[in-house]
Amino acid sequence: MEMSDPFDILITGGTALTLSAEMEVIENPVIGIRDDRIALVEKGSPAADGYVARERLDASGCVILPGLVNTHTHLPMVSFRGYADDLPLLEWLHGRIFPAEAKHVNRGMVYDASRLAMAEMILTGTTTFCDAYFYESAIAQASLDMGMRGVVAQGFIDFPTPDQPDPTRNLQIAEAFIDKWKDRSPLISPALFCHTPFTCLPQTLTDLKRTAREREVLYLSHVAETREEIKIIQERYGTTPVRHLRNLGVLDERTVAVHAVWLDEEELDMLRDSGAKVSHNPESNMKLASGVAPVPAMLRRGITVGLGTDGCASNNDLDLFREMGTAAKLHKVTSMDPTVLDARTALKMATIDGARVLGMEDRIGSIETGKCADLICVRMDMPHLTPVYHLYSHLVYAASGADVTAGIIGGRLVMKDRRLLHADLEEIMERVRKIAAAVAKG
Repeated sequence: MEMSDPFDILITGGTALTLSAEMEVIENPVIGIRDDRIALVEKGSPAADGYVARERLDASGCVILPGLVNTHTHLPMVSFRGYADDLPLLEWLHGRIFPAEAKHVNRGMVYDASRLAMAEMILTGTTTFCDAYFYESAIAQASLDMGMRGVVAQGFIDFPTPDQPDPTRNLQIAEAFIDKWKDRSPLISPALFCHTPFTCLPQTLTDLKRTAREREVLYLSHVAETREEIKIIQERYGTTPVRHLRNLGVLDERTVAVHAVWLDEEELDMLRDSGAKVSHNPESNMKLASGVAPVPAMLRRGITVGLGTDGCASNNDLDLFREMGTAAKLHKVTSMDPTVLDARTALKMATIDGARVLGMEDRIGSIETGKCADLICVRMDMPHLTPVYHLYSHLVYAASGADVTAGIIGGRLVMKDRRLLHADLEEIMERVRKIAAAVAKG
């Protein structure tokens, strides 16, 4: 590369945690971005002053990380943040959330609420999300408008929903959704989401998996989230959720089991042998008292596990820094072993392992030349982050999303100095306030 070849963005200073296979830590790095890719990663030197860049970003006092990856959420549910707290899952879902969705969810609501969720994610360091909901095309459009990278999974369930009054058309809707978004933008990856093994009939589960395989897209489902789900599947099919999915032939390397809380040893082996991935949502599972997923046992088997926040109706935020800390501490106390799920492992779950869950590890999740330029800067010169002995430990146990000071997605600076650069945050919030006012009226 010639010194005169311009970069779009040149990042200098600070410390880069690459999350590469070697887990390289680079002091005073120089990171050059051209188009949507990382074109240069090197240790700082006086020669860096000779590089030409359209924009320079001084990361002094910061840690530079790959953008965080949220492997499971329901973005429009920010509209229901705090609406149905402190209830058991099935009561929460069938007594409050489903009725509210039936009355208030429409394409405009989904678009407006998703933009707020994306604003929250950008401001807290998430650059890639995997969403599963209804009117998913509106979420995909919001993602393009906000400049976020998203896996957008159209949701399916075997009873009428706001966007699908006729469940018999699920297959046609799935095919049309994939066709619409498959090659639309490098920021958008379509996927299919079957709500649960008990809200989707076996034929729905297999038909949609066949479509996902044919079109080479991700297939997701809530799996074994609660003991009530185990009971329903046992009564209905004489087996457990993971065995049910195994028997149907839908488990493979492009299947993501969301939650995966109530599993026995044999089911863990089934997930490992199939190549299926897991999205771990500890704060949602804790808040709804769903249980504790056996993540340490998954990791010992080599199952790939990423972190998800779930939706804001069951979490109540989209801050993956909080999720990392919660995951690490939850599994320490439940196993009574302080060495379980250490800080490095937690950070990997939010970055490169999250990318693996989504089948995107060749594009995102680490700072390496040739990968997509999805990067964040975390300010470390703060009272609650002083002194610094171990960066990984600080990021997981002490930092929060509020410490993220800059974000780049697809080579585009989307947030700087905690300010969104391409969206009117107040206008976005006001739109959701109006939605919430209608929800509050019932």
